[in-house]
Amino acid sequence: MLEVTALGWTLTIGVIVALLALDLTLGVLRPHAVGFREATAWSVFYIAVAVLFGVVFAQVAGWDYGTEYFAGYIVEKSLSVDNLFVFVIIMSTFAVPEKYQQEVLTFGIIIALVLRVIFIALGATLLSLFSFMFLIFGLLLIYTAVQLFRHREEDPSVDDNALVKASKRLFPVTDEYVGGKLFARIDGKRMATPLFITLIAIGSSDLLFALDSIPAVFGVTEQAYIVFVANAFALLGLRALFFLVKGLLDRLVYLSTGLSLILAFIGAKLVLHWLHEDIWHAAPQISTPVSLGVIVVVLAITTVASLMKTRNDPKAKAHAGSLRAAPSREETEQR
Repeated sequence: MLEVTALGWTLTIGVIVALLALDLTLGVLRPHAVGFREATAWSVFYIAVAVLFGVVFAQVAGWDYGTEYFAGYIVEKSLSVDNLFVFVIIMSTFAVPEKYQQEVLTFGIIIALVLRVIFIALGATLLSLFSFMFLIFGLLLIYTAVQLFRHREEDPSVDDNALVKASKRLFPVTDEYVGGKLFARIDGKRMATPLFITLIAIGSSDLLFALDSIPAVFGVTEQAYIVFVANAFALLGLRALFFLVKGLLDRLVYLSTGLSLILAFIGAKLVLHWLHEDIWHAAPQISTPVSLGVIVVVLAITTVASLMKTRNDPKAKAHAGSLRAAPSREETEQR
């Protein structure tokens, strides 16, 4: 069992908060359009920090835990790319000006990190108290994988977002963006801006992603500390990664298929772990190195196959995938 001292937690959280503050400064206090060179430099920086942390952590805690960290980080990083698909859809739906996209992304990352901390604490507590939660988490991931595969050619509908609908009912919304403000006073009336509604859409999508990603990373490690740092470092580079790959996202046509395979694999691993611990001790277990290998191979094949597909068929376009079918044209018109 991994034991992390109070000092270890304090130093880790301090580093993550410092990196968040840096991201906040870049994304909110200095709004500007991000170029390819800047996005590349910051993406390399955040990945280098994550890898450096993993190496130092493995030297201190041992490479068994280090392997769990890297497996968890790769899982969360791959899921975060799917997150970017949804961010692109939301940005396009609300026509967010390019100079404010950093602000939206930064707050979206902070919201995602806060939600993940809550779900990590809840998940770790449930797993320590009830061993059958491995079965529940496993079945949840398998269900998610099946739904994602079934609707891999679709995109989630922002218009169907319950929180966005509720926000529009509660607050009158301006037609135009008002600087970088979330609320503005128009003709003496306080109104929400499209930027506020965009943040609501981003935050609610973060909630759905947290519900999937936390069980997924618990599938490669049971250590709450590793789950936390893997999520944190995967999310911290999301802002820069968005501007780096948003032009390439349309080419990852098989990403949803690859993610559904990874989620199904981790779900099966959790179910087998529950069987081994509670029902049938002879049930096979999947080791972390094997999990890491499967995840890397699936992602590599997915990426190469996607690029080959789009090269041979330039009209092919990637989709984020959805957990339920998109509304039909008739249903949309009725609304």
